[in-house]
Amino acid sequence: MSMTVSRASLDQKLALAKRCSREATLAGAKAAAVATIASAIPTLASVRMLPWAKANINPTGQALIVSTVAGMAYFIAADKKILSLARRHSFEQAPEHLKNTSFQGTGRPHPAFFRP
Repeated sequence: MSMTVSRASLDQKLALAKRCSREATLAGAKAAAVATIASAIPTLASVRMLPWAKANINPTGQALIVSTVAGMAYFIAADKKILSLARRHSFEQAPEHLKNTSFQGTGRPHPAFFRP
């Protein structure tokens, strides 16, 4: 069972992958920007107001806290975006008999709270 793949099909898949990675990058960058601001404000405020933080968190520690939160937000948001796009595109390219996800019950009556 050999399967031939046309050049146009490969180009289309490559263009789709590039678009998905660009969307994921933008989603990650937006999340990182928001997370940077959301973590920088309390970090900087606590260093100025709390004696413990003033004594124990130097500028390098502050930068590490903010950059760690931004990096985590970037990768989490980008990963979520990639997974959602992959799920959507795999559903769009699925055969019609797999797209019908409605449950065809066994004919037994169900309580009202189970009915769609």
